[in-house]
Amino acid sequence: MKILQNRALSFVIVALVYALAAGGGVVSYIFIPIHGVWLKLLVADAIATVITFVFSVIFKNASVYDPYWSVQPIVITFAFAILQIEQNLALIDGGAAIQPLGATQIFMLAAILVWGIRLTANWAYTFKGLHCQDWRYTMLKEKTGKLYPVVNFIGIHMVPTLVVYGCTLPAVYVILRAPAFNVGSVIFCFVSLAAVILQGTADVEMHKFKKSGADGFIRTGLWKYSRHPNYLGEITMWWGIALAAVCTLPQMWYLIAGAVANTLLFLFVSIPLADGHQARKEGFEAYKAQTRMLFPIKRFR
Repeated sequence: MKILQNRALSFVIVALVYALAAGGGVVSYIFIPIHGVWLKLLVADAIATVITFVFSVIFKNASVYDPYWSVQPIVITFAFAILQIEQNLALIDGGAAIQPLGATQIFMLAAILVWGIRLTANWAYTFKGLHCQDWRYTMLKEKTGKLYPVVNFIGIHMVPTLVVYGCTLPAVYVILRAPAFNVGSVIFCFVSLAAVILQGTADVEMHKFKKSGADGFIRTGLWKYSRHPNYLGEITMWWGIALAAVCTLPQMWYLIAGAVANTLLFLFVSIPLADGHQARKEGFEAYKAQTRMLFPIKRFR
């Protein structure tokens, strides 16, 4: 326990866990004899999640999984980008024409990289050590009792992995198929970047509020009229990526499935949990009546 209370050492442990998870995912993707990029990636992603889950059980802390949401898309998209670059270099050596990474691919990779760095940095800022677990997981453990190991594996680990896998898949196909430049796709990539700025601003405002030691509810900046502007940014981020992909690959319209699943996850799980947690504070109903769930727009009665 003393080791887990050491914040620096906890960071090292988490980094090693994710190195093992990434390695397990890459090895399984390369060597498991499955046809179809989407299925191979799904299996590899699931294996990486299982590895992470094992360590969350070892350390008795489901928060070991927390950085997975922001790390997974970067690892996946940049791995495929590197693969494409290597193939392009091989074509150059062979004297064949090459198809370099296009504007849509570069903008999409940039949006995902900035998003992932911001979200991971926010996790690192709030991370106290492996002795601390997210209150939501502790609540689920108390409510589910003996069923918690199943809830932990499926609800806390695997379902979010499947959702973010679905969100990342549009970018994977854009990288692999290298569609021609499309103004619409670039516009939606910038929508994703704007969503990252929205999230970052909301997080900074919240951190300042908590650091001030103020009681009650934050009612400044983006939070003045919205209870969850950070969630709005997360939802918008992946709709931007999905629609950017559909603009260049319209025949693959079904790639929006990940963004749909992500939206439903926030609307029916994350937001109700957060509001339920806030409801313990005095004055929540009045606060709720004065603010919108997502959009930072003043309510007019």
